[in-house]
Amino acid sequence: METDSGPALPRHPRLSQILEQNWQAEMAGSHTYRTLAEREPIPGRRQTLEHMAQAERDHAALWAGRLRELGEPEPVYQGKPTGDADSLKNRIGGDDLALRRLEIEESRDIAKYSQQLKALGDAPSLAILQRVIEDEQEHYRELSSLIRRQTPLRGSRVPTTDPKTTLEQLLTKRNQGRSHTAGWIGDAIYGVNDGLGSIFGIVSGVSGATLGNSKWVLLSGIAGMIASALSMGSGAYLAAKSEREIYQAEVSREREAIAMNGAEARELLSLYYQVKGLPQEDADHMVEHIASDPDQLLRALAAERLNSTEEALSNPLTSAFSGALSTAAGAFIPIVPFFFLSGYSAVIVSAVVSLLAHFAVGAAKSLVTVRSWWSSGFEMTLVGAVEGIVTYVIGLGLGRLGA
Repeated sequence: METDSGPALPRHPRLSQILEQNWQAEMAGSHTYRTLAEREPIPGRRQTLEHMAQAERDHAALWAGRLRELGEPEPVYQGKPTGDADSLKNRIGGDDLALRRLEIEESRDIAKYSQQLKALGDAPSLAILQRVIEDEQEHYRELSSLIRRQTPLRGSRVPTTDPKTTLEQLLTKRNQGRSHTAGWIGDAIYGVNDGLGSIFGIVSGVSGATLGNSKWVLLSGIAGMIASALSMGSGAYLAAKSEREIYQAEVSREREAIAMNGAEARELLSLYYQVKGLPQEDADHMVEHIASDPDQLLRALAAERLNSTEEALSNPLTSAFSGALSTAAGAFIPIVPFFFLSGYSAVIVSAVVSLLAHFAVGAAKSLVTVRSWWSSGFEMTLVGAVEGIVTYVIGLGLGRLGA
């Protein structure tokens, strides 16, 4: 047998083990999608997740069949009944974050299977890989649509008899009244990180300059904590408020454009839907239904052109409060030891506590960055250690100059 890359390779010595790993991964994916489908309240999105769960189970059946042909025993699923849907990260981050992780996992599976195409050297397995890769690519696109709160259009699976229902599924970027835990976690981690990093630097520098004098370290640390919290809170408030004002200004421009040329606005919205895969006739039919309500037409067109909705914007007061509070919490950590200790012992304890906090915050970042927790934690600890050493040495130098 010949392939595009040349003569076929000999069969991989660990072929059966690799195929069983593929089977385990597909079964875990099937259970994960099935669990998420059971929790999904929107019918179109639930149907998409159920379709993906069945596709993953079909893939597992193909791998199990090939293992039987190779004389291997029937594989036994070793994962959880809910797959990865109830992992700690996904429980904390919510279903939105779970979908983002699955999107990344699908891309990794595509890359993994593509490497296997070059290494397995087994014609029946390669035929299975070709089919599985095509399906995984389709799953990646479907997940991308679900993450953006759109219902993937896959022929008869999406009803076209109710354009307004389909429109809501296409345009709702975030469910109203639904908790967006991932956003809260990201804001909190950013605030704690900022407060911890800046005050750890101040405490290190002042400790070096004063040889760990608790009085001056506490004064500078508390003053820095208050200043950082107020700065972060006011900055978050102004940023969220500006974002909302910009959005409202853009919506006003869209309203004027619709009033000046309604036909062009309807044509533009139809084109947006056609780009997403809706047939022209269905897209035009949907837009006609939308256009019967001018406010609905405005919201739909603004959502497409601005790639956002008013519900997706941050609340300025909430952003200010969460930013200030999380920054103060992170900033307070390095100065706690100086309430009870002084001199070098306080400096050492503060450094240890701060570095542990850096690691914890870095590990927590993996909830929203999808990196491994230990890698993210170690990176954060290393940055904090470098920052503390540099500021401590600078503080020592300044202390000697002032002596």
